Amino acid sequence: MLQIENHGALRVLTMDRPSMRNALCTNLLKELRAAVHTAKADRNCRALMLTGSGKSFCSGADVQEWATAEAAGQLETYGWTEAAHALCQEIYDFDRPTIALLNGSAVGAGLDLACSCDFRLAADTAKFSCAYTKMGYAPDCGGTWFLPRLIGIEAAKLFVFTGAFWSAEEALQRGLVTEIHPGDLLFERGLAFAQRLANGPTIALAAAKRLMRESFTRNLAAQLLAERAAGEVCGRTQDAKEALAAAVARRDPTFSGQ
Repeated sequence: MLQIENHGALRVLTMDRPSMRNALCTNLLKELRAAVHTAKADRNCRALMLTGSGKSFCSGADVQEWATAEAAGQLETYGWTEAAHALCQEIYDFDRPTIALLNGSAVGAGLDLACSCDFRLAADTAKFSCAYTKMGYAPDCGGTWFLPRLIGIEAAKLFVFTGAFWSAEEALQRGLVTEIHPGDLLFERGLAFAQRLANGPTIALAAAKRLMRESFTRNLAAQLLAERAAGEVCGRTQDAKEALAAAVARRDPTFSGQ
């Protein structure tokens, strides 16, 4: 159901339910969260990439499991919401670069899962839809938090209220995805992009990620103090020493993530 591979310092998690368009059943949600938690504890993992097998990235909640729970009167107790929310939070909180490789359509909670990552690289044939309102629900799994921040409040309302499908090109223009690539080149190019981040100065990237997120809660003076504190930590790392030595020697640095 979940494939895990290491490509150097990059860990790739592949949702492997192609016949179900990689729908998020509770078991897959739990496997994903466990894999993310394990990656977070492994300092040899310096970036995380999430993708899907087959023609879809993720179709959202598993409607068959959903219907079974509804029929059994367990819709609010079968654990899907808790597991999905915990997973999106776990990915969002991951302290190293995260990349969603969107090999196909990302719908509903599948799109929210992608939005919890730092970057979204999409196949040129991929399509995207919020989809919740078509099922009579408001967005869940962080959609109402991620979308306004990524594409702006008005575009988010339009996307959510209409339930429209956006093409990869429109998603790129709106700021929903970072890059688009031909489908047959997506994994190769996504892997290169993700490995570049995985081979970067991991501690500095984590600090930058944290600082940018926290900037919305501070004024400039407080942010400058936080940057100074982060700089003191970064300055003591092996990567900072390597970067300075490389600059003096006029060569490219080789970062170890330490």
